Amino acid sequence: MIQIIGIRGIPIVREGDDLAKLICEAARRQGTPLMDGDILVVSHIVVSRAEGRVVDLRDVEPSPFARAVAKFYEKEPELVEVVLREAKSIVRMGDGHIITETRHGIVCANSGVDKSNVPGEHCVALLPEDPDASARRLRRRIKELTGRDVAVIISDTYGRPLREGEVNLAIGVAGIAPIRDRRGEKDLFGYVLRVKRTAIADELASAAELVIGQADEAIPAAIIRGYKYPKSETATARELIRERHKDLFI
Repeated sequence: MIQIIGIRGIPIVREGDDLAKLICEAARRQGTPLMDGDILVVSHIVVSRAEGRVVDLRDVEPSPFARAVAKFYEKEPELVEVVLREAKSIVRMGDGHIITETRHGIVCANSGVDKSNVPGEHCVALLPEDPDASARRLRRRIKELTGRDVAVIISDTYGRPLREGEVNLAIGVAGIAPIRDRRGEKDLFGYVLRVKRTAIADELASAAELVIGQADEAIPAAIIRGYKYPKSETATARELIRERHKDLFI
């Protein structure tokens, strides 16, 4: 059996907070303390807030280019400036959308800059500077606090080519291989699988979103229990990013 357990009661996270401690305490209070083999999925918003990756737009001076883009697409110039600062390149602009490639190599809308669930009317959250490093720190701190060996996935919400709606994807991992390689295994009829590589970190992140709140639910993290995942001390979420020359959509 696989269980997905939302962690309630985590207070509003602010810069400098011990996020791992807040998560462990909340999980214990609700009677579901972290256990060996658990997978902890954490929304990047609370990670970014704890790491101080929040920008007050009132402190941002837009460039002339940001002002021009903002005027054309009817957006806030300060927000556009932050999006451009966080981008390694602009992939597409059209129909009011700015699609960029972040410094992490992630192709997404607005460089992952997010206004939702960020305290302060004029504040936005950026992606963590290094989501894999953030996941490793959380995993290490949880081990210090509880003695438990858990995997950590940091997630964010993204749209997908040719599909409506958004899903959660993994942007940082620790203690888990993000891809389960099934090549060489046989299917039900004895056919040898040649291309099957399952992006389990993305699947787990999306599964956790079923209980992680995006609105007023105040559930920024979830425990996935009972899934036997491939462990790794060296894997990173960058393994999930398709190389540009292999991508048919860019």
